[in-house]
Amino acid sequence: MSLHVVVAGSSGFLGTHLRQALRERGHRVTRLVRSPTSEQDASTWDPYAGVVDRDLVGGADVVVNLAGAPLIGNVHSDKWAREVRESRVRTTRLLAETIAGSTRPPAYLAGNGIAFYGDHGDRPLTETSESRGDALLTDVSREWEAAAAPAAAAGSRVCVLRTSPVMDRRSPPMKQLVPLFKLGLGGRLGSGRQHMAMISLRDWVGAVVHLAEHDSAAGPFNMCCETTPTNAEFTETLASALHRPSFATVPAPLLRVGAGKMAPELLGSLNVRPEALLAAGYTFRDPDVAAVVETGLATRD
Repeated sequence: MSLHVVVAGSSGFLGTHLRQALRERGHRVTRLVRSPTSEQDASTWDPYAGVVDRDLVGGADVVVNLAGAPLIGNVHSDKWAREVRESRVRTTRLLAETIAGSTRPPAYLAGNGIAFYGDHGDRPLTETSESRGDALLTDVSREWEAAAAPAAAAGSRVCVLRTSPVMDRRSPPMKQLVPLFKLGLGGRLGSGRQHMAMISLRDWVGAVVHLAEHDSAAGPFNMCCETTPTNAEFTETLASALHRPSFATVPAPLLRVGAGKMAPELLGSLNVRPEALLAAGYTFRDPDVAAVVETGLATRD
């Protein structure tokens, strides 16, 4: 069955690949864009002014929100931190409230982050695990998820996409890491014992398409590979794949100073499991770090 899918954040790396995959599956995609346009597959919106085509959103089968300011920026800046938060919360809330006001609420696939859980050490985490701590992205993810509540309260099928870093050489963090590792400068972060959640691009896209197409899927979903490696395991795997040594270490105190508000994301441990995705019938193509790295390196610009 062909679906009409409205996508916010469609021009970003993930959004571009998602809309391509949806169209290849025979679905019709309408992009929500910030700049005025006459393109047939696009509609202008302004989430900060509360402006969106409510008939378009309410008449869709599925709405996907991937909008949000880049996490790459001045990590010591309060302005950057505010933009990271507001860009995610405001877009999510506007679409949730628009969906809630529609006659037949469409499904809502609301972007989010795996940082929702906060540092839990080695403890395995599933979608029912608690969120704890006050790291920036953990706090943002909680507020981000809460902003989708109006849609769920109105009866929309809401899927919260708790996304881990998507490993592909064309985008962060692998885009920054590969050149360093090729120079022999790659190494573990701190002790390297912290678990580092990740997912391949093709599994992230495949999982989102799966959730869009399966009308029984709802709730939070950990968008991560089946077995979460430690940072040391990821470092060794990437270095081996690039045929380079990985002797370097970035001391934790130096990371805390240099990475600022993002340091908890580099040093915290998230031993996450995608239980809800597996229960929903999704089959991973890249279930572990070796497969994720291989697939991520195989892509070309």
